[in-house]
Amino acid sequence: MAGRPGRTGRGGSQTGAGDLLELVRSGRATTRGALQQATGLSRATVGQRLDRLFRAGWLREGAGGPVDSPRGGRPSITLEFDGSHAVVLAADLDTRHARAAVLTLTGELLAEHSGTLVVEDGPESVLGELGRWFGELLEKAGHRAEEVCGIGLAVPGPVDSETGRVVQPPIMPGWDGYDIRGRLSRALPEHTGASTVPVLVDNDANLMAYGEQRTGHRDCSAFVLVKVSTGIGAGVVVDGSIYRGIDGGAGDIGHIRVGAEALCRCGSYGCLAAVASGGAVARRLAGAGVPAASGSDVRDLLAAGHPEATALAREAGRQVGDVLATVVTLLNPGVLMIAGDLAGTPFLTGVRELLYQRALPRSTAHLDVVTSQLGERAALVGAGALVVEHLYAPDRAEERLAALGV
Repeated sequence: MAGRPGRTGRGGSQTGAGDLLELVRSGRATTRGALQQATGLSRATVGQRLDRLFRAGWLREGAGGPVDSPRGGRPSITLEFDGSHAVVLAADLDTRHARAAVLTLTGELLAEHSGTLVVEDGPESVLGELGRWFGELLEKAGHRAEEVCGIGLAVPGPVDSETGRVVQPPIMPGWDGYDIRGRLSRALPEHTGASTVPVLVDNDANLMAYGEQRTGHRDCSAFVLVKVSTGIGAGVVVDGSIYRGIDGGAGDIGHIRVGAEALCRCGSYGCLAAVASGGAVARRLAGAGVPAASGSDVRDLLAAGHPEATALAREAGRQVGDVLATVVTLLNPGVLMIAGDLAGTPFLTGVRELLYQRALPRSTAHLDVVTSQLGERAALVGAGALVVEHLYAPDRAEERLAALGV
C-alpha cells in the first residue's frame, strides 16, 4: 500500500515518528524493543524515527527499564515524553470570574492567576484582558512567549469544536459566532510580541470532565461530570475522548424542561437551570431576604452552614437528580461527578435521593457518584490536556516535525 514517504509499518500500515511518540506517551511501549514489537518496524527504522523526536526535543531517555530480550541481559533504556520543551496557556471563563495558567505539557501548573472578568463585557474586552494576563503569567513562570505551543480556553456555552465559535450561548451575550480563536491568538502577540499559536476552545463542563477523567479516572470508559454554577451543564468523556454531539450541543442538560414555570435566561420556561442552578438558588434566597446574588454567594453560605441555603441546595439536588436518572440510564457511566458552586454535601445528598429512586438498579449498580477532585482548576487542566493531545496526535506531530525540519 502506498503511503507518505518515510512511513512504513507492519501489514502496509503507516507508522511514523508521531505514532512512536503516541506509543511512548500512552505508556504502551517505552523502550526501543517494545516499539519494534508494537509496530513491526526494524531496529534501524525505529532508531531513525526516534532520532527525529530526540532532535525536536520531544523525547528523552529515562532510567533503565525491563529487559527486552527473554534471554536476559542489561535493562533497556526507557523512553519518556519530555514535557519541558514547551508550555501551554489555559484559561477558564465563568460569567463574572476567570482563571488562567501556564502549564507544562504534562499538566503541571507553573503559574496561575484568577480575578474578575465579566463575560457580558464582550469578547473583544475579555479576550484582550486574557492576553495581558497570559503575558504576566509567562513572566512569572520564567518562560518566553516563544515557548508557548498552544492555548486552551474553556467557556460557559456550547461550542462548535470545528470552528471554535460559541453557538447561541444563553449566558454569553455578544459572543455568538465570534471568532474566539482569531482574537485570542492575536491577544498574546499584542502583549508579548510572539507569533500566533493554535487556540482550542471548548465548553467548560467538557474540559472539566476531560481534566478530571484523565487525572483521577483514566480507567473509566464512560465518565459524566455535571457542573452546577450560574447554569447547569454536563461534560461526557467516552473511551478517553470528549463526546460533543454533532455540533457541540451534547451535555446541555440545564435546558431540559422539568415542568416548572420559572423563566430561563435562554428565553424558555421550565428549564432545569431556571430552578436548580446556583443562580436560581441565589434568587430564591434573595427573595427570602438572604443576601445572595450568584452561585458563588450560595457556595459561601453553604460553607457557613446557612440552614435555608442548605435546604434549598438539597432541593435543587433532588431536581437535578431526577434529570440525571435519565442521563445515567442512557449513558450507563461508571463515574458521575458533581462540580461547581453547589457541589457539596446537601446538593449531593439530594442528587442521590432522586437518582437512585428513579434510575433502574441495573444502571446504578456500578456507578460512583462523587464530587470534583481538581476543584476550580479542573477546566484549566482539561484545556491544557486538550491542547497537548491535539498538537502531539500522530498526524499533527508529523506535520510539526516536518515544519521544524527534523
